[in-house]
This record gives sequence, C-alpha cells and structure tokens, in this order.
Amino acid sequence: MTAQNTAIKLLVLPGDGIGPEIMREVRRVIDWLESRRGLSFDITEDVVGGASLAEYGEPIRDEVIEKAWAADAVLFGSVGDPKWAHVGFEKRPEVAILKLRQELGLFANLRPAKVFDALVDASTLKPDVVRGLDIMIVRETVGGIYFGNPRGIETLPDGSKRGINTEVYTTSEIERVARVAFDLARKRSNRVCSVEKCNVMESGLLWKEVVTDVHAKEFPDVELSHMLADNCAMQMVRNPRQFDVIVTGNLFGDLLSDLASMLTGSLGMLPSATLGAVRENGKFPALYEPIHGSAPDIAGQGIANPIAQILSFAMLLRYSLNKQEEANMIEQAVSNVLESGLRTADIMSEGMARVGTSVMGEAIVRELDKLQK
Repeated sequence: MTAQNTAIKLLVLPGDGIGPEIMREVRRVIDWLESRRGLSFDITEDVVGGASLAEYGEPIRDEVIEKAWAADAVLFGSVGDPKWAHVGFEKRPEVAILKLRQELGLFANLRPAKVFDALVDASTLKPDVVRGLDIMIVRETVGGIYFGNPRGIETLPDGSKRGINTEVYTTSEIERVARVAFDLARKRSNRVCSVEKCNVMESGLLWKEVVTDVHAKEFPDVELSHMLADNCAMQMVRNPRQFDVIVTGNLFGDLLSDLASMLTGSLGMLPSATLGAVRENGKFPALYEPIHGSAPDIAGQGIANPIAQILSFAMLLRYSLNKQEEANMIEQAVSNVLESGLRTADIMSEGMARVGTSVMGEAIVRELDKLQK
C-alpha cells in the first residue's frame, strides 16, 4: 500500500487517436484526488504508438520501458493509426503495447464485464438476463498457443502447405495466473470458474489439474468449479450472472473476454488491467487501459466516451495502490452520472442527454464532489 504522504509514481501514455482526449478526463479525476482526498501523484507522460513513430521513428523507445519499470503503475490510452498501415509489423503502432507487456512480464489480464443499471437496455440480451452482471475474466497472456513452438507454415512434399501452432503450458505459468484469480475472488463473491478443454487437449488436462491443486493447497475457502470452454461461451449468453471470476488460458480468454464485453452494450465502458509478478520490493508491474481502440474516425471531435479510461484508472487505484475507497467512489460517480441521463454518442438512447467527452468528465468530477461531502 502506498503511504498517504508518498507521491504515487504514474507513467501516463495517452497514445493515438482518442487517447489524448480521454486521458485528459482522467487527469481531471487525478487533480480532484489530490485536492480533495490528499493523494499525491508524480506523473510522467510520454508518447507511444503512432505519436512515437512520428517523433522518434519507432513505436516505443527503450526510455519509455525504463520509465514503466520505475513507475508504480502505467496508465495507457490506445494505439493505432491507419496512416502507419504501410510499415512493417515491427514498426506498427500496436507494437508499443505488445512490447510493454513483454518487457514488464505482464502475464494476467483482468477484464471486468459489468452492466450498470442505467445501461441495462444497451445490451443485446434481455434486461432480466444481464441486470446486475459483474464478471471478471482473468486471462493468461504470455503462454498458450499464441507463443508455443513449433509454429509456422511448412510446405509438404506434394506442394501443399500445413499451418502449425502449438498449445503449451507449464505448471508455473498456470499456478501464477490461478493465484491471481483466487485472490481476486476473495475480494468479490468468492467464486472461481476455471475454463479449459480437458476433454480433447492435454494442456487442458494439466490446466485443470494445476488449478485444482492450487485451490486445495492455498485457497480452499474459495468456491471452485470447472467448465469446458465451449460450454462456457454458451453459458455466458444463456445465464452470464452465474459467473464471478473466470480464469482461463490465452486463446479461450481472448475469445471469452470479447464475448463478455458485448454483454455490456458498449466497448467504451470497459476497462482492463494486466499484471506481472510481485518483485522483491513487494510491488508488481501493472498496466491499465480501456479495451477499446484508438478510434481514429472520431479523434479530435470531442465525442469519445472517457468512461473506460476513467474506470481503468479506478482499477489502478484498487489493484496497484490498494486505494479501495477512492476506486469505489469513482465507480459510483460514473454510475450516478449515467443514472442522471448523460450519455456520450456510443451509449446514447432515446430520452437521454447527449454530451461530449469533456462534459462527461466534468460531470463525473461533480459527482465525486457530492460523494466526498
């Protein structure tokens, strides 16, 4: 836990597109926390993605990686710009986030899917199915089929080709992400559902075995269930509220987290966190970002939804800084603003008041003032 009188070191990376616009609204919230809650932030801001390509010729510099290591946490906006579509993969703006995750050793991606009462009609599912939905998907991000070897495309003797990818998981990789999931569950509804395909995949058999072992030895107080990935996808549409924390591998986590995100009705509402291993000083590297992209088509128009970026900062307060009260206040302020009828374009519905990026940010800060009183 960061001491109240110690400056919290944040690295802020707005990125491309709408990134700088929505990050400005987070800075309003940070200013409020400093003036009204007595927190102190030491903020370093830098460029990544297309902005870094334009200035330095590369999507992320080594200096930025070093700053990320030195920070208590990294708050990331979004990267991506179609004007760089012609460059090779290693120079693409998106490489910035991939390299940050790799260099910081971030292995556990946290994707909440929460439906605010005021937006229950925005989901494509019936309101009675999603009302009160609050799922946390914990996805392992550095192992599995995306990184396993052998991999590649080979030419066969008859001239045809064969594509190869290999699903690989080790005991230690599964153990550490399972611990993250169980620890999170203790702070929520105390339930974990482990998802794999143990019926057809040996890696799934190992996954189930290791998660079961970690549960028995370290987290017997947490309720554990197991589910096949295909059944989990079906159940998330049929009865999503049965889930609290879902822990799964890279591929299934990729698919299920995207599915869960659409249960809420808008990508503009959803934050995420990616965490690394605890260091000798007791801290762990962590990066927080909205799950939406850079949205270059609306950049500079002042209409982007800043809520996912603000909620990402709330996750930062909760998980990296143990500032539970402040995180709860921000989430409640967002909920209150939505209940008041304010909407950005992406979540607009009949009878609501459409507002832009800055007005939404200002409204959230006003609600924080009310909650502080």
